[in-house]
Amino acid sequence: MKTLIIGYGSPIRGDDALGPLAADRLENRSLPTGVEVISRHILTAELVADIADKDRVIFLDAAADSAPGTVRCRRLEPDARAVSTMAHFLDPRELLAWCETLYGRVPETCLVTAAGDSFDYDNYRLTPIAEAALDRMLDWVDRLMTQEGWTALSADGHP
Repeated sequence: MKTLIIGYGSPIRGDDALGPLAADRLENRSLPTGVEVISRHILTAELVADIADKDRVIFLDAAADSAPGTVRCRRLEPDARAVSTMAHFLDPRELLAWCETLYGRVPETCLVTAAGDSFDYDNYRLTPIAEAALDRMLDWVDRLMTQEGWTALSADGHP
């Protein structure tokens, strides 16, 4: 099974570096065959071809909409109306919509987020809360690299 893991976020905005740091840690592990990991500051349209070629995609990002340290995982579906944010050029659901439109297929996809505590300027330095959440993000990824973990994922992000 071909799996793509994309960690994204700003490395100069404190806890927003959670996604890229998670990707960096994963790249230093022994991963199953067929798993590719990339790190990006922002999501861009160039990722669509890479995504469309995979069976599964796991996005890793920081969140600012939950209590600091909260880690969630949820399935994503294509949504051409998903609102892009100023922090990340494209929303992952927009990329999935482009996959569907251009390639006629969409891989199984989920988003794992960890809520940060501080998004002030700080180069690749996480708060202690975000550092602890990073380990829990990686636990989610480990589960999602198994069929059982993926199957157990409910729509609301709880196994």
